[in-house]
Amino acid sequence: MTFSVLARDPATGDLGIAVSSCILAVGRAVPSVRPGVGIVAVQARSRRGLGGTLLAALAEGSSPEELVRRASHAAEDVDRQVAVLDAAGQVAADTGRGSMPVSGHLLGEGFSVQGNMLASADVLPAMSQAFSVTGGSLADRLLAALTAGQDAGGDLRGRQSAALHVVSGGPATDDDDGVRLDLRVDDSGDPVAQLRMLRNLQRAYDERDYETLAVFAPEGARDLYAALAASRRGDRAAARSALESMRARPGWSAWLASMAGDSRLAGVSRLLD
Repeated sequence: MTFSVLARDPATGDLGIAVSSCILAVGRAVPSVRPGVGIVAVQARSRRGLGGTLLAALAEGSSPEELVRRASHAAEDVDRQVAVLDAAGQVAADTGRGSMPVSGHLLGEGFSVQGNMLASADVLPAMSQAFSVTGGSLADRLLAALTAGQDAGGDLRGRQSAALHVVSGGPATDDDDGVRLDLRVDDSGDPVAQLRMLRNLQRAYDERDYETLAVFAPEGARDLYAALAASRRGDRAAARSALESMRARPGWSAWLASMAGDSRLAGVSRLLD
């Protein structure tokens, strides 16, 4: 009922998973993630607590292969599908004999793709191929694999939700919780496409791409980013117009006044003086 890809980035050590399904809020149901420890995906008719149990055992030093082998011999998990990735990039997966067809998994170097109740046998090879040949960040490679799986048919029943989660390969600290990306589409007619849009929006925030945010940020915030974008390109008139629009919104006007001393906005705010 679900297809997913989990992987480690050998360049950064980051760990990630992308998943989609024809159920509500798959990001809540399938992934179990812990920075510095690993990622577990439990699918098909898995027990709700299985992911947490496997992740805890991974943290205690069990290998992915050992955990998957143990799960495959548990009578109560005959219908489940599981994949386990540790912080070193070791990965193992198993598809229970009671999982619904078309079902299966494929392992690669530091990654795994798996799915059940798939529309065709082409889904998993398409995902594996896309992940292997796509360049860029781990998040982009995971999304490429998920997109390829959806394009090959995805979930036999249709589509409803998707999620993308990337964490650090090192443990969380007081200064860094280890979460690099946590995006979820809980209910959509095209969740994978919606997830790609959210990824692009998150990238714009991370890279301070004000031109993009001026188009796609929420109403009100678009004025702020339009002002910053105009200021960056030296368009004083456009920056002033966007700030005046902000000032016309009571909530944003109060926020703008409270940020008067902020170095990021000081130069732009002087346009209204």
